[in-house]
Amino acid sequence: MAKIKEFFRVTKTAGPHPTEVECGYQVIQADEGILLQLSTYGSDGRQSEKKTSQTLQLDRERAAELLRILTNTFPGLGEDVVRPA
Repeated sequence: MAKIKEFFRVTKTAGPHPTEVECGYQVIQADEGILLQLSTYGSDGRQSEKKTSQTLQLDRERAAELLRILTNTFPGLGEDVVRPA
């Protein structure tokens, strides 16, 4: 449960995870401004009831940085998104 202060690229080898989880999001009003909170919940195979596994918070600066990472990783991202009027 933490507020992200920095993104950095990791170069070690990784592969896809074998399980999937749900992720909830909410907008939080904090003294320093708006934060986006992302909370993951345990996988469907978890023995206990659904509860938060991990929570990350991003301020505007980190959200902009994450947006740059996403658009560099997935070129054309957003071009097919229909924005509400």
